[in-house]
Amino acid sequence: MSNSADSTSRPSRRFKPVRLLTGAVFALAGLIFWMSFNTAHGTNIRTDDSMLRLSDLIQERSRKNAGLDESAAAARAQVDALARRDNGNTAAQNKKLADLAAAAGTTPISGSGLTVTLTDAPPNATARIPGVPQPQPNDLVIHQQDLQAVVNALWRGGAKGIQVMDQRLISTSAVRCVGNTLILQGRVYSPPYKVTAVGDRGVLRKAIDSSPAIQNYLQYVNAYGLGWKVDQHDAVTLPGYSGTVDLHYAKPLA
Repeated sequence: MSNSADSTSRPSRRFKPVRLLTGAVFALAGLIFWMSFNTAHGTNIRTDDSMLRLSDLIQERSRKNAGLDESAAAARAQVDALARRDNGNTAAQNKKLADLAAAAGTTPISGSGLTVTLTDAPPNATARIPGVPQPQPNDLVIHQQDLQAVVNALWRGGAKGIQVMDQRLISTSAVRCVGNTLILQGRVYSPPYKVTAVGDRGVLRKAIDSSPAIQNYLQYVNAYGLGWKVDQHDAVTLPGYSGTVDLHYAKPLA
């Protein structure tokens, strides 16, 4: 009996490289999908919820810092009262300490002065001057250098004390902006931003008007509607700084 099965060869099943490549692509896609799901832990990673949560956390910390500042101010007032009662200093020594506290900005100060207010332009603002290009988003918001320009001009104008929003500036204060918010001494503020100084109003105003950085800012005020206002005061009182002072290096005054 002849073996017909042996004489009839089966068709060859050659594995084509393209099938191998297709399988590898699907496997890689599955791996990427699994890694994305595992990283997101089942949440929508194409959402701004995480940024909103971060903003909420910053605001919460800012409120807590404000409360801690108030507690620290009350404790400092008690300590100062006890120190004045029991220090045994002479009148001359007490005066010297008072002068040093005033120079450090830890006591209230009163006198004539002015307030500068800076405000973002409306988000839908357009160019207000012919020939000026239409604004970009960064052209419509207050930047860190704008606030710093005002503060620096007021110091150059002989300000005896400066307050930004509701906080007194001292030698270690840093005016910093993140996005369109101001972070000052652990607290967060949104525009409009107010900068108040005590000093000779005429000299302070002259220092502002002669600042090149402020003149540059005023060009954006005219072109796109950024806010700018200067109010003069016959009498204004700035609070003393009540927060902590973090110094890495200190040298006592002679």
